Parts: sequence; C-alpha cells; structure tokens
Amino acid sequence: MSVQRRLLPTTGALAAFEAVARLGSFTAAAQELALTQGAISRQIKLLEDQFGKRLIERDSRNVQLSPEGEIYAETVRAALGQLREAALGLMSNRHGGVLNLAILPTFGTRWLMPLIPEFVEQNPDITINFATRIGRFDFARERLDAAIHVGQPDWPGATSTLLMREEVAPVAAPEFLRANAVTEPRDLGRLPLLHMASRPGGWAEWFEHEGLAAPTGPGMQFEQFSTAAQACIAGLGIALLPLFLITGELQRGQLVPAPGRAMQSRSAYYLVVPNEKRLYPPVASFRSWLLAKLPQTDSGATER
Repeated sequence: MSVQRRLLPTTGALAAFEAVARLGSFTAAAQELALTQGAISRQIKLLEDQFGKRLIERDSRNVQLSPEGEIYAETVRAALGQLREAALGLMSNRHGGVLNLAILPTFGTRWLMPLIPEFVEQNPDITINFATRIGRFDFARERLDAAIHVGQPDWPGATSTLLMREEVAPVAAPEFLRANAVTEPRDLGRLPLLHMASRPGGWAEWFEHEGLAAPTGPGMQFEQFSTAAQACIAGLGIALLPLFLITGELQRGQLVPAPGRAMQSRSAYYLVVPNEKRLYPPVASFRSWLLAKLPQTDSGATER
C-alpha cells in the first residue's frame, strides 16, 4: 500500500469509526449507518490494520477508545463535519456557501432576526442556518461556524469580537409594584427575585451597585429573557433584564422600571468564531455586515 493511500482511509471506515466513538456502541453505530454490526466491525478492523494501531478496546460489556483512538476520533469528527458542510454547500448553493450560526433565543428573535432580511438581500449566495444555543459548546461537534455569545471574551480556541454591551434594570408589572408597596431600592430585597441562568450573579451586582446587601434567599430561575419577562408580567416577581430586549413590553406598559438605577452589565454580547473558521467567506461576510449594523459607541470591533 502506498504511503498516500495508507494516510487516506475510506470515508466508510472513517464514518464507522466516528459513529462507534461517538455512540459508544457497535449496535447503535450500525443502526445509525444502516449497516450490520459485522460490517461496522470490519470497517474499523481495516482502519486499525491500515495504521497498525488499535483504536478501540473491546470487552464483553462496552466499547472504549484507546488513547490513540481518542485523539484520532476528534480529528475524524471534525474532518467528516467539514465534508458534510462542503456537500451541503454544493447541493444548496453553488457560490456563496453555508453559514451555520448559533444564536441566543431572545437576542436572536428580538434583535437579530428583524435585521437578517437585509443580510440575505445583500448576500443572496449565502445560505444561513440557525441553531439556538445557550452557553458554550463544541463548534466542531455541533458543526457550527460562529455563535452570538453573551458573557466574557474567554472562549478557548476562538476569536471573540465585541458586538455590544447591555444596560440592565429591575422591572416588574405595575400591579405587582403597587400591590407590594415598592417605593425604594431596598424594598426589592424582600420580594421574589427572578434570576437568569446566564447571569447567576446579576442581582448581587445590582444590589452592590445600589450600595445594598444582596438577599440570599432562593428564587425562580429562567434560561430565556422572554420567559422571565412573561413571568414578570404575570406577577411572579421582579427581574433584572436588558432594556433593549424588552422595549415592546415597556412601551406597552406591561412592564415598568422598579425603584433603583439601571447599570451596565459585566456581561457583553460577542460574535465568537473558532480560529479555523475566521477566513471562511460566509463567516467573514456575516461579521463585516453585523459590525456595520452596530453603533460605534457599542462596538469597537474589539477582538479577544
């Protein structure tokens, strides 16, 4: 076997190995790939013979990757993901390519999505696919090219570009504030506070900002700002929310500011791109367009 051929296994063998490594089962891999367990086993045996390395340790109960298999599985997973993306790009769009973008639920629906028609009009050859994600994830495993992330610019193996900072303030339904005789910031400490999973220290920061001790009691927790806003409207408590995401509720009078000052959150919104995708044309086009939509006061295109 030539060196070149030995270094380039068949995609069938790679797919079988990746499926077993990911699922931890020959049976599950066979079902996913519509093959027999014997076929899966033979493909992996061919791969091991080709490299002269054992990739999977087999026993009577489970399947474990060898140390070499662990390392190789990550590379194979990323390579197969790129091949799938390339195939999708060829089938769905001949010139522009595909952008797989992770977005935050409320930010995506309330701020980003109304702007997307302009991007589509200016970039008709780019197909953009959306996935909702909260928090960090593995770009290669999830097969995503970029993400809108809220937090700090500390995503390993990726470049974070500042999009905007946010101003947060305590808000509640007007009836809730009247019923609970809320007249000053310290009153909030005795009432139900609604917490955001993505801002675990948000209320503590706000009370510190007001020069008050933060209450230590438990409270309801939410993953999405839109759900927290609806909980406030229903009279369940007071939430600390980004003002730019609840403009509609404030304008309609469904929510009103509670006593106390707004403050700039320690978290900010970033466009996060894995380093290997920085020069990918659809990502570069989206980044340039998105930064152009932001006021210079919010985004200085700071990269970390």
